[in-house]
Amino acid sequence: MKRDPALVPLSHDHHQALAVAQKLRRADEQSADRARAELVAYWESHGREHFRLEEEILFPAYAGYGDPYEPLLARALCDHVAIRRAVDAATGDPEAPVARLQKLGAMISDHVRLEERDLFPLIERALPEAELAAVAAALEQGHG
Repeated sequence: MKRDPALVPLSHDHHQALAVAQKLRRADEQSADRARAELVAYWESHGREHFRLEEEILFPAYAGYGDPYEPLLARALCDHVAIRRAVDAATGDPEAPVARLQKLGAMISDHVRLEERDLFPLIERALPEAELAAVAAALEQGHG
């Protein structure tokens, strides 16, 4: 699907998140430690920052042109809270059950699909081109 250039960096992060999610969903007793380590590496290098950029830059920009109580936006924010909690639980306990990792993988995958298929297209339709350009600049600056 064609993505506005302003949101391409977030979509690239989503591709990385999906790769980690797949490893978590497929984790078993032999691969759980490796999947957990990849989750930690992703979360510390991209995941946490990705959520912050969406919450501080993208979502407020949308709220200036669309309904700030939009159910898709509310769902994405609630997903962020649930995923943060699940990441803390999965990474804070090296003995966490494999099922917890698998569930987290499904949560991340479902969240990425929600944003890519539903929320980002909604945002792209709502924001004028100049605002999307401002979002792109703010995301670039926020990554630094």
